[in-house]
Amino acid sequence: MADPTTDPVELGVRAAARRLAPQTYPGLPDDVEAALYARGAAARPDQYTDLNSLGALIVSIGTLAWTVYNDLKSRAAAPRREVTVRHVQDRLVRDDALPPALGPAERDRIIVVTVDEILDAAARQEEPGQPQ
Repeated sequence: MADPTTDPVELGVRAAARRLAPQTYPGLPDDVEAALYARGAAARPDQYTDLNSLGALIVSIGTLAWTVYNDLKSRAAAPRREVTVRHVQDRLVRDDALPPALGPAERDRIIVVTVDEILDAAARQEEPGQPQ
């Protein structure tokens, strides 16, 4: 298991939960912690878990964003945020991995915030003097 103090997915999804919580999801940080715990115990951490839980959805989005970012980065320079967001949105819609009750505007806001925080965590990790 990755070190939670340096893992960009864990750092990013926790930050996304903090950003999203004050407006409409006050229990979200706790839900994300529970989803991270379940992710660590899962046999396949990349598979979608109970997406009726917003915390699990954010962890899944964060994991997918990290995978997409690394894949795009391996082909060229670090991808722009918009490109990563678009790839994540396309994949989640294609895989029908989003709860139907989540409206398009809210879905996009959750994806953008989560991808932003994952990429910010990755950028901090890549700064000189940061552990790799």
